[in-house]
Amino acid sequence: MDNDTIAQRTDQLLADAQAAVTAWITAQGSEPTNDAVEGFQLLGLHRQAARLDPSFNACRESCRELIYQCNVASAAEDHAEQYKRLRLAAMVGDHIALFVAGKLETAGLGTFCCAARPVRATHDDDAAMNEHRS
Repeated sequence: MDNDTIAQRTDQLLADAQAAVTAWITAQGSEPTNDAVEGFQLLGLHRQAARLDPSFNACRESCRELIYQCNVASAAEDHAEQYKRLRLAAMVGDHIALFVAGKLETAGLGTFCCAARPVRATHDDDAAMNEHRS
């Protein structure tokens, strides 16, 4: 992978995470900030989201981990290491998107970490009712 490709991929991963957090902030009726925290808009958006709902703090370390993996991928010279870090960053980005989607569905999600118990319980209950009907 060349440096331009890595930069494009890391930029996209960060933009996707920012879009997820922005969607949640917008759903709360707020205007997303353009402020950066420690040089990253994702951390600024996370800070704003946590002010709106303290349970949003559950994904703070995921946001930081995404940034870390993107930075390491950009700095790595070994292609295998770049690929590994981009893959990890993509998984963390997916985790952030799933967390936000869960928060949009279940307001209390994240109160005790980012476990999706309320979402899972609802889907398990629905599945059990559908299974019972057949």
